[in-house]
Amino acid sequence: MDIAPLSNGLRPRVIADANIPFLPELLGDSVKLVRLPPAEITPEAVRDADALITRTRTRCDAHLLDNSRCQFIATATIGTDHIDYPYCHERGIAVASAPGCNAPAVAQYVLSSVLRLTGDRNPAELTLGIVGVGHVGSIVERWGRALGFNLLLCDPPRAESEGSDKFATLDEIARRADIVTFHTPHTLDGPHATHHLADKRFFEAIERRPIIINSARGPIVDTPALIEAINAGKTGPVVIDCWEGEPDINLRLLEKATFATPHIAGYSAEGKARASLMAARALCMHFGLPFNPSIPVPADAPATVSARQLLESYNPAIDTAALRAHPADFEALRNHYPLRPEPK
Repeated sequence: MDIAPLSNGLRPRVIADANIPFLPELLGDSVKLVRLPPAEITPEAVRDADALITRTRTRCDAHLLDNSRCQFIATATIGTDHIDYPYCHERGIAVASAPGCNAPAVAQYVLSSVLRLTGDRNPAELTLGIVGVGHVGSIVERWGRALGFNLLLCDPPRAESEGSDKFATLDEIARRADIVTFHTPHTLDGPHATHHLADKRFFEAIERRPIIINSARGPIVDTPALIEAINAGKTGPVVIDCWEGEPDINLRLLEKATFATPHIAGYSAEGKARASLMAARALCMHFGLPFNPSIPVPADAPATVSARQLLESYNPAIDTAALRAHPADFEALRNHYPLRPEPK
């Protein structure tokens, strides 16, 4: 990547979501950092920005950027569907994300929920179906195997590139899994589009009243179809962290889900630090700035964790009670979430 000259002649002016932690410590005096609440990251605010550091709540597109001098966007998130890539490419705006930054935290959320919902049942008698075996799904796979669950892995792109022997189809997941957890990006087109992957047809095909978990993206699950399946007794307990229409969530689903949380599955202290590190490093590389982080680099996910470590490190019932008590405060609960430690 070519290093772009600084448009203000001195330090790049960087607009950053105020809810992204550690940026002052990571960037120091190398940039002119302006931290704003997401609602204040407006076309007027970014007009004189050389770069943005965002989260998923900031839509980076022509409306926001047409009159700006922005040449670089870093999102401190795994997901990038809030960024209009074709527009950025056309404008010459470089984009960086933070793949895998919060994967251990999401795996912690999923398996802590599973262990609480399965109770004293022997994991060796249960089949865990993982839909999407990338950064998060691979950790769920590794930890789930160590805990003793039988596994079904569904990842059509990987099956195409690696061979289908170790992968199951979504239909097999529907028929054979006792737990189904989704870990795909949200895509609208292409051969493996994931929009409403769990739709009416999927729920009609399930056979074992599985636990259903969505901690990936809200639109992966068709909300009306899921509610219909719950009402018909087709599913077991339902765990929802990602919702269609956030922050205006479906109150019927909030009532019916066993665990219902405000999109915080990946909100660990270590995950946030990884994301901020990745965003700050990418920005410094783009502008040719020194990068000397003053916070420790978090460790990667451990090879295995015990059931006790998972259960002691996180309890989704606490966050469920908070969201049920104040569903209109979805964004506030998310933005002011007390970051939890990952299991060690």
